[in-house]
Amino acid sequence: MNTSTVARATGAGTRRTRDSVTEGAARAGLTARGVIYLLIGVLALRIAFGDGHQEADRQGALAEIAKEPFGAVMLWALGAGLAGMALWRLSEAAFGAGGADGRKVHKRLMALGRCVFYGFVATSVLSLAAGSGNGGSSSDQQSRDLTARALGMPGGQWIVGVAAVGVLGAGVWIGVRAVRRDFHDKLKLGEMSRRARRAVDVTGVGGGATRGLVFAAAGVFAVRAAVDYRPDRAKGLDDTLRSFADTPFGPWLLVLVAVGVALFGLFSFALARWRRV
Repeated sequence: MNTSTVARATGAGTRRTRDSVTEGAARAGLTARGVIYLLIGVLALRIAFGDGHQEADRQGALAEIAKEPFGAVMLWALGAGLAGMALWRLSEAAFGAGGADGRKVHKRLMALGRCVFYGFVATSVLSLAAGSGNGGSSSDQQSRDLTARALGMPGGQWIVGVAAVGVLGAGVWIGVRAVRRDFHDKLKLGEMSRRARRAVDVTGVGGGATRGLVFAAAGVFAVRAAVDYRPDRAKGLDDTLRSFADTPFGPWLLVLVAVGVALFGLFSFALARWRRV
């Protein structure tokens, strides 16, 4: 066996190992994301039915987990899963994702942004599990603080306004892609039964459309914050969800949104099982 053959075999083995690690990290991360969204949906349902003591966002979900008998163990597992999600996105940024356009610059930049986000979330969860943190401030407080800092900058209203329109547009984009079932392109459809496909379509369309709606609503509130020059107008996930109960449809609209958020959690579990990585 010559040197080039050995080198090719070694490189192939390294790629297989890397791909195996990346796949495991991705599936663990998607599972962790599913747990968080499912809990947020449950918390939103409680708010709709009058039990609004806990915040319906990531911090609220972590607080619920921490109260359980084995809460610390669950938080460690959740933090490890989210760290896996960050590792997966880092791999996509470095080596490119699957698909025809997976190696394009904009795809890699998006993956890098997701890596940073999930790395931050994983760090906060692991700090909470270790007893050295509180999981971070609420999403509402973070939104207000970030908006206030941006508004205090030169051209702050334009900065917040552009970012808000971006969030609004992202929400519409997420919802449209969900309704069109674009997620089919990333699934191992050949390994799924007909019943599994139907279940994934229900959770993917319902959950994805709801997630897009929530993003879009948060973007609308951010636009108002920019126009009125009032950072308190900006809303995080918790306040955005609660705002649905203040519509003419009352708490029943929040019930529908809460169910949709929980569906996205279930859809994340399906992705952990059948997504191509």
